[in-house]
Amino acid sequence: MASIADIRTDYKQASLDETEVGAEPVSFFEKWFAEADAAAVNEVNAMTLATVDEQSRPHARIVLLKGVSESGFTFFTNYESAKGRNIAQNPHAALVFFWPELERQVRIEGVIEKVSEAESDDYYTNRPRGSRLGAWASPQSSVIESRQVLESNEEKFHAHFADKEIPRPEHWGGYRVLPTRIEFWQGRPSRLHDRISFEKDENGNWKKFRLAP
Repeated sequence: MASIADIRTDYKQASLDETEVGAEPVSFFEKWFAEADAAAVNEVNAMTLATVDEQSRPHARIVLLKGVSESGFTFFTNYESAKGRNIAQNPHAALVFFWPELERQVRIEGVIEKVSEAESDDYYTNRPRGSRLGAWASPQSSVIESRQVLESNEEKFHAHFADKEIPRPEHWGGYRVLPTRIEFWQGRPSRLHDRISFEKDENGNWKKFRLAP
């Protein structure tokens, strides 16, 4: 096995300048996302979500982006999970997308809010039936004695909702990250990467900066 310290990649595929990025970072994110999807990036909508608990300790995990608009970046989860409890204590959060096939990274910082119940219902209704059952069966982030707990819960709710529509649990729904900062990173040779950052001012307008790598 090679030394971990010796593992490195020299990025050479592309460059990024201020003119290309434009003035609207969410629109540019959508462009990059479409390019990543077209390039068959594995799990293109996977993103690291970082939250902070009541003791100011950071926590990070991978979640899936399920919607993007000028309003923000949407994902769905169990409100009673560890991340849900973090968000209830401190709504500030960060997202990171990494698309190594294109040598690109996007960082997003902002404040989280719950989406409407109607939006959560609409997304939940369109999930596969097994995923809808899973939202009922899993007490997400809780300590359980064994895998059997999940399997027993799944069997119980499968029987309970047999031949019925499965309603969305009250403890499950969507969040939206309202961005205040978005940074686009394009890998370049010799670690002299391109970094273009947008920050929202007090009037809600985006200001653009180039950052040293």
